[in-house]
Amino acid sequence: MNPTWLEQACLPLNNDIMIQATKHQTQLTKPPGALGQLEEIAIKLAAMQSKKLPEVNTVQITVFAGDHGIANQGVSAFPQAVTVEMIKNFSRGGAAINVLAKMNNAQLDVVNLGTAFPADNLDGVIDKSISDGTKDFSQQAAMSEEECMTALSVGAEIIDTAYDNKTDLFIAGEMGIANTSSATAIACALLNKKAEELVGPGTGLDKDGISRKADVINNALSLHNVSKDDPVKILETFGGFEIAAIVGSYIHCAQLGIPVLIDGFISSIAALLSVKIKPCVKDWFIFAHVSAEPGHKIIMQALNTKPLLDLGMRLGEGSGAAVAIPLIKAACTLHSQMATFVEAGVSEKSA
Repeated sequence: MNPTWLEQACLPLNNDIMIQATKHQTQLTKPPGALGQLEEIAIKLAAMQSKKLPEVNTVQITVFAGDHGIANQGVSAFPQAVTVEMIKNFSRGGAAINVLAKMNNAQLDVVNLGTAFPADNLDGVIDKSISDGTKDFSQQAAMSEEECMTALSVGAEIIDTAYDNKTDLFIAGEMGIANTSSATAIACALLNKKAEELVGPGTGLDKDGISRKADVINNALSLHNVSKDDPVKILETFGGFEIAAIVGSYIHCAQLGIPVLIDGFISSIAALLSVKIKPCVKDWFIFAHVSAEPGHKIIMQALNTKPLLDLGMRLGEGSGAAVAIPLIKAACTLHSQMATFVEAGVSEKSA
């Protein structure tokens, strides 16, 4: 892609339609606010889609995958080979996100941005390999500037295709052993926090493993000392190819006007990074669920948002967001199909 794509403005929400949708909600046969967040979702989607009666018919889920050099420091409970093994599982249709995509009649694609072990040619997997994973950020920057921009652009290219397919809702998932360490380091750098405030078990570390993971991240933060006001440099220094691609996809969704349903810990940190790069991107986000990763609540506070669900999930892959798709569809259906007081002949609330 042309490197200037990142500088393009976000598409503004349609405030006139938002006003119309808000008024429509007050006319439906229910007490004002009785449907809670479902009302807010419908109104926001109306403004996003420039339609008083929004619809979610075409959902695109893209899982971005890549390996991380920081895995060499023993920060994950699983070996790095699992990244490719899970990509193969996605290809065969055996992962949670495959099941949820099928249940929701959503399009699912997997994008491989670079793994430490060969992934071969797999059905349903788009090969966009940049390298065999990032560098170990405890020793050096995870990516070069060129690699980072390439990964960002891969995410944007995926959204160009989604736009051509008239996608109503986009979900980004991720797969990459040690990517909670990468995401945690990014969040710590952006929010000027110590790793202990955000670090969690990831794929299942015990107490000693979590402590070791925090030490590795803190030492790397001190080594690189990147300014919190330079989000792209933070991404280059600590990020993964798949995280960069998610950031690129989120930004380009906002530029083209595609609503985004955000998954858990890693996806939310990509969302935070996107907002730091381009603040207007946040207008296009709906946050699906609270991850069981302990640092996720801090990310939600930093973004001043309240997710729809709290189910104790921490799988990634976009699975928490996929679970929330029926809620998004329910919000739209209630908004468009409920009768108004006038249509139903029901008396409205007394003044």
